[in-house]
Amino acid sequence: MLGNDVVRPPHLADRIAVSSLVRRWLMALAGVLLGSVTAISALMFTVVALVVVASARLLGRRGESLRSAIDAGALGLSEWEIRRLTRFHGTLHTDVATPHRCRWYLGMRWTIGLLGIGVVLLLALCVVVAGSMVSAWILNGGWGLIENADRVDGGLITLVSLPGILLIFVAIVGVAGVGSLDRWFAVQVLGRQSDRILHQRVAELTSSRDHVVDAIDDERRRIERDLHDGIQQHLVALGMLIGRARRAEKPDKVHELLAQAQATSQEAISELREVANRVYPIALDTDGLRASVEAMAERASVPVRVTYELTERLRPAVESVLYFVISEAVTNAAKHAYPKLLEVNVAHQRFDRVLATVTDDGGGGADPSGTGLSGLARRVAAVDGTLSVHSPVGGPTVVTASVPCG
Repeated sequence: MLGNDVVRPPHLADRIAVSSLVRRWLMALAGVLLGSVTAISALMFTVVALVVVASARLLGRRGESLRSAIDAGALGLSEWEIRRLTRFHGTLHTDVATPHRCRWYLGMRWTIGLLGIGVVLLLALCVVVAGSMVSAWILNGGWGLIENADRVDGGLITLVSLPGILLIFVAIVGVAGVGSLDRWFAVQVLGRQSDRILHQRVAELTSSRDHVVDAIDDERRRIERDLHDGIQQHLVALGMLIGRARRAEKPDKVHELLAQAQATSQEAISELREVANRVYPIALDTDGLRASVEAMAERASVPVRVTYELTERLRPAVESVLYFVISEAVTNAAKHAYPKLLEVNVAHQRFDRVLATVTDDGGGGADPSGTGLSGLARRVAAVDGTLSVHSPVGGPTVVTASVPCG
């Protein structure tokens, strides 16, 4: 013993290593057994998905709900598979899951599950046959080949037992192999490999840095326009009214001009508050995202219906991004689409993400490459999020932002 280090005897270390190996194999066996069950679900889902997708194409827009249900099912089953693989076969890091990738994964994954069923059945068959042979040898004295078990030829026993031992070994190794194959396939389809992550992350950070600089410059220009076209004009008008009031001789005229000056000052204050809210609403820090979105909806020039399903506060960067996405989307829709109603929905998304959706019933035709929407896309990308815009001519327009919580 040196210091606090404990030196274990060699035989104890061997027992610990064997125990750990057996425990890992039993975990792999449990994962393969459970994966065999879920493979049947994946096969059934694949068959149903093919039928539903074909039907949805024939139905056109009326089949959107069917496609949405299939996408939700693919995401749910894939999330379950990832949890199973993480629990029984080791940690698995995934990219942002998309319905297309999840459908493709489930459409191929059931073959691995059937392979697992075959390996487990082979192992069970080998164990049953070996157990029956040993029982027969013990109970019947050499399987009935000889009358005295003591006279059994050792070479004959070895010759008869060797194929069975090899099959049992192949089945035992096959269980671990199927588990590794299952995890490898998930990594290839849904997972993230270290080299690819590194190169992708470097590219994303380089692009995000450039986008952040562009977004800051765009924000500065927008603030300058707001100050120049709004507050500055009100202050100029206020100065002129006060100057006219000083030069006026009639008390009634002075009173009228001062009343106009007071109204203009109130307009300037309101405009200044609006600009300050667009720069960063103080309520976002004190009251959170929900209160800020509801306050923004009350100030909007069109009716806005807010559905907020989160129960906990998000980290400040996420709340800030989601607020500005929702605020800008509502402002753009009210200014250009002339909708009768806007719907804002904030909810949890699978794989520890938050989904914010803004839908308007306007005329559609929004350009995702426009200044406003492209700026939102850069802002969302800066926190590893994604922004999508679906705006067919005739509407509706749906702006969706998906942002990771962590």
